[in-house]
Amino acid sequence: MEAPEVLTHLIAILALAEAAGMMAVMGQGGGAIPTTLDGPFEPVTRRLDPSLRMGSDDLPMDDPRLKKNVTSSFPEQISLALSSDPSSMWVSWITGDAQIGKNVTPLDPSSVASEVQYGTESGKYTSKQDGMSAVYSQLYPFEGLLNYTSGIIHHVRLEGLKSATTYYFKCGDSSVPAMSDEYSFKTMPSPSPNAYPTRIAVIGDLGLTSNSSTTIDHVIKNDPALVLMVGDLTYANQYLTTGGQGASCFSCLFANAPIRETYQPRWDGWGRFMEPLTSRVPMMVIEGNHEIEPQVDGITFQSYLTRFAVPSEESRSNSSFYYSFNAGGIHFIMLGAYVDYKTTGTQYSWLMDDLHRVNRSLTPWVVAAWHPPWYNSYNSHYQEFECMRQEMEALLYQYKVDIVFNGHVHAYERMNRVYNYTLDPCGPLYITVGDGGNIEKVDVDFADDPGKCPKPEDNKPEFGGLCPLNFSNGPAEGKFCWSNQPEWSAYRESSFGHGILEIVNSTYALWTWHRNQDAYKEDKPGDQIFIVRRPELCSPTVKESSDPPQGGQESEHTSPSSTIILSFKMMWVMSLLVASVGIAVR
Repeated sequence: MEAPEVLTHLIAILALAEAAGMMAVMGQGGGAIPTTLDGPFEPVTRRLDPSLRMGSDDLPMDDPRLKKNVTSSFPEQISLALSSDPSSMWVSWITGDAQIGKNVTPLDPSSVASEVQYGTESGKYTSKQDGMSAVYSQLYPFEGLLNYTSGIIHHVRLEGLKSATTYYFKCGDSSVPAMSDEYSFKTMPSPSPNAYPTRIAVIGDLGLTSNSSTTIDHVIKNDPALVLMVGDLTYANQYLTTGGQGASCFSCLFANAPIRETYQPRWDGWGRFMEPLTSRVPMMVIEGNHEIEPQVDGITFQSYLTRFAVPSEESRSNSSFYYSFNAGGIHFIMLGAYVDYKTTGTQYSWLMDDLHRVNRSLTPWVVAAWHPPWYNSYNSHYQEFECMRQEMEALLYQYKVDIVFNGHVHAYERMNRVYNYTLDPCGPLYITVGDGGNIEKVDVDFADDPGKCPKPEDNKPEFGGLCPLNFSNGPAEGKFCWSNQPEWSAYRESSFGHGILEIVNSTYALWTWHRNQDAYKEDKPGDQIFIVRRPELCSPTVKESSDPPQGGQESEHTSPSSTIILSFKMMWVMSLLVASVGIAVR
């Protein structure tokens, strides 16, 4: 090949590279994906599609996805949860039959072993780990109400695992023998600015309805490596203890109930419903208000505390209500809104210590999650947890937490970066995803709609006090509510769905919100944005790495588009140049 021909060939290669790069930054809908560097954005509202229903009925207990399909001694409701680092994984399951009735007798947890056999090859289990087991009861000292006692709940912590490695396992009791079928999981990458889980699903306020089913089917289709469940899991407390049909408004339908009852078999149904996902993908949970479930003697949260294994001890919190863990280059912090969050309390002290210990050179991303949002422009739960914000927000801002996920409000809302109700490029990006599909239906009213601004006492939290705030400046100065969509609310929509977080490198992450109704169409995103960290502008009190992340450390004015274009160009150029050299040589 002559020199002019080689030059022409190389120009064609560069053109192809440019086209590939452009394809890399186009959204699934065909438009360019915005970045947080383009913000703050003008507020956008998308109201409920009138062709859609606001909610759906709960799945009945005889639905095939909720029915028990193993004999009592065999494991069911199998689920995974991360420990604080990739060398450990929690495996949980239930054996035995739960009981519900006036008189119930708890099973003996010591009557069956808690055993996991595992290895890195299918069918070859070179390691064995034993664990612990427990049962819990939900008791109501009122005439006509039923009591419940669970099956035997097993938790086994596997240790000494290799990072980013697939393991195969069976769980149960080999002495019976009653072992499960084989399942597998992949451990998280080790903490590193260059290694991340492929996709992280974020779900809130899921419940157990037809809409919930669509959400989980959609999540499974998106193939996450990790699931964050930001509270309000089963909505078992929307039922009387006698079961039957759940209620979208418990106090409305059951006004004479002596206590907020909870039909615990819904928890068992939910565990079976989730097993196709949670038996292979770790799910990290945090409590919501529907997990409180008060019973005799003021006991609360029994089902949440007993059913789920979380890395509380490993993360030094020693409380299942708040804890932290690493997944590759991400440090996750799960906070409890229904236990003491004051600056004088244990949780705050733990949070301060946990944030201080984060090594941003290994885990550059810090993501926090709890149930009720601090920033929320919907009428529902408006300023409900303002007290918690006033206690904790400054600490999260001081340590430059990158993203915050919440639920509670049954809709979707993404904020502009904000701190103390003021637009701030160094504030976290708050995202509400309480739109999992529960029986209480989607929220459609906004606090800035005419006549929809609630009174401060209308949204009283189930824990903590009221701290109503009138805004001190801006368009809402002196008012409790804005008269239009607040400037810190970038996008809000009344639809069910879930989110997917994909970390690209130490600077860029892609956030995609998937609406349920799109699962049956083109499946284009309902909302999508690149989240850009700016460590050179927003330095936490801990030291940032001086080493550039994978793909290079861009300046504050560089968008993720240019990074991905560059990487795609280089891949195309390198591969096609090799071909060109071969052609020229021949």
